[in-house]
Formats: sequence, C-alpha cells, structure tokens
Amino acid sequence: MKAKLAKVFESGIYAITPDTDNLSSLISHVERALRGGIRLFQFRNKVSSPDQKIIAAKLIKDLVHSSDGLLIINDDPYLAKMVDACGVHIGKHDQKLDHVRAILGPEKIIGVSCYDDIPLALRMQDQGADYIAFGAFFPSSSKSSATPAPLNVLRQASASGITIPVVAIGGITLNNAEDLLNCGPCVLAVINSLFGLDDVESRAREWVNFYGQFKSRLS
Repeated sequence: MKAKLAKVFESGIYAITPDTDNLSSLISHVERALRGGIRLFQFRNKVSSPDQKIIAAKLIKDLVHSSDGLLIINDDPYLAKMVDACGVHIGKHDQKLDHVRAILGPEKIIGVSCYDDIPLALRMQDQGADYIAFGAFFPSSSKSSATPAPLNVLRQASASGITIPVVAIGGITLNNAEDLLNCGPCVLAVINSLFGLDDVESRAREWVNFYGQFKSRLS
C-alpha cells in the first residue's frame, strides 16, 4: 500500500466523502469521481449505524481499489482493518499513532491531522505517520468547529524538515486552491467543492486538470 501512496498523491486531489446514509447516492458519487480521474479517497461518515458503515466502506473500498486507487478510513482503524482499506486518518483526540500502527500493521497508511501545529507534525513524522494534514484553511460547512490555520503553516512546513506528504483541508475551492499551492507543496482535500456539485465527474476532472496544470507551470 505504501508503495502506491506517492504515486496516488501525485494527482494532488484527496476526495473526502460527504456524511450521508444514502448508500446508493454515495456510491454513485464515488463512481463519478473515479471516472473524473480522482484516485485518493477518504471514507468519512458520522451519521450511519456501525453496520451501515461497514457495508458502505467495503463497497467503496472495492470500487476505489479496482480502479487502482487508495481508500483511507476516517478515525476508525478497526473499520479500516475489517474492510482491508489502505489505511486510516486520525485526529489529535483519536487513538495514539503507535496504537493504530499496532492494529493495522506496518504496511498500512496512517495520516494525522495536525491543524496549525508544526511541532506536532514533526512528532507525528518521527513516530511513523505516512502523511500529515493541516487546516482548516478556509471556513467549511463540513466541519464548522475545525481549528483555523493560517496559510503560513504551509510555508513553515516546507522549511521545518517535514518530508512526508502534506495535505491541506478546509473549505478548499477552485477559487482559493492556488493560494495554498503557492505556499508550499500539498495535496488538496476536497469535500463540498467536489461532491456538492450536480456533475461530480466533470468537477473531478476540473480538479485533476487544475492540479496538473499547476505542477506543469513549476517544471
């Protein structure tokens, strides 16, 4: 799984599924995002029952992995292990990284939310995190209580010795994404600016093309 992480992160777009217990709609959204070229997904669900989460996570994992993508599970290493997802994303108040590693084993991916905290990100890197996430950079309806992070965090990350991939999250749109990328290399996590649109496939393609064009201007 880890061998694929760098390749999938090169696409630059990290799709986080919306909270919904409408399984058919969720599957349709993921299928359309895959058709649009996105290959990195996080299953995030705070509203469904445990049994519904297992069913949804397994179906999405099969979809994403059959398209040579990666599925990360939000918060729940046991669910990630149960459905054989690629890994898990944890926050500051979730289980400790070493405990999660013990559950999942050495080959699974562990991402950690570090908000606006560079020292925390460096500690998580030292403890074996595979990527870290900063944000929220902009107001987000998906997580209104998220810790706000200044854009300068991305500049600091580039200079601080962080060598694992950096993910930016929180209210990211096609109108403000370039502000983040200009601050330092990062993968863009998107929720509403992908899944909140009627035509998810076209918007996914816009995101992938946007990131590719930005990278090409740097080379």
